[in-house]
Amino acid sequence: MQAVKHEALDTIARLPEDADMEEIMYRLYVLENIRRGQQDATQGKIQSAEEVLRDIQTW
Repeated sequence: MQAVKHEALDTIARLPEDADMEEIMYRLYVLENIRRGQQDATQGKIQSAEEVLRDIQTW
């Protein structure tokens, strides 16, 4: 948990001083989704590009 907090604080610290709350929340949202994607990949919860394209075609 401490690593997540550190990543969030580091992300916020790198934003420009005039960043608004919406920008801060968006950056944290992106950071969390990247973290979840990396976690899924580590756990083998992935799909090939071909599988994704097949799924998209059924929409």
